[in-house]
Amino acid sequence: MALNLADIRLEYSQHELSPDDCLPDAVAQFEQWLHEAIAAEVNEPTAMHVASVDEHGRPSARIVLLKGVEHGQLVFYTNYLSRKGRQLDANPYLALTFFWPELERQVRIEGRVARVADEVSDAYFASRPYTSRIGAWASEQSNVIDSKTVLVSRAAGFGLKHPLSVPRPPHWGGYAVVPDRVEFWQGRPSRLHDRVLYTLQADSSWLRQRLAP
Repeated sequence: MALNLADIRLEYSQHELSPDDCLPDAVAQFEQWLHEAIAAEVNEPTAMHVASVDEHGRPSARIVLLKGVEHGQLVFYTNYLSRKGRQLDANPYLALTFFWPELERQVRIEGRVARVADEVSDAYFASRPYTSRIGAWASEQSNVIDSKTVLVSRAAGFGLKHPLSVPRPPHWGGYAVVPDRVEFWQGRPSRLHDRVLYTLQADSSWLRQRLAP
């Protein structure tokens, strides 16, 4: 049966948003919305769509979990040798998107990215469940494997090698995104959505502007 996607429509009406309603700092405003998403029990509130670009200008995207908002930066962790890790080595900029449909909200963030300090990655890695730490060793992320058995076998081998204490692999760690452009989107009736754009200025202040939907 053919899908009639054109007839799928929702009318948004929960909240309004204007530049005057927003905090002066874009990251503080993001944290406020994130807290509200968590309080509202939004499904996977820290899930973000992460888009990166390789050395040829070809983009790719995937869902990654946000693991910290620290000193005006957004932090996540991954395998440095993965496809996104290689892309970030070639082009250290990211675009992030959070979508919280239960609140009819979206946040888009763009900025430069850099690896966090080793001690920060070490501390987060140590907080992970044992099986996740073993998995970081076992998975050669983004590489082709012959079967799931290969992955399970590698995990078992690293489990025997590290039965208690699991050090952080040198190829695994955190990235911090320093935003310079942040947009808050609030769904409104008749598709006249509220959009507030923050742009980072030379003096580190944020310019707030309303965008047409």
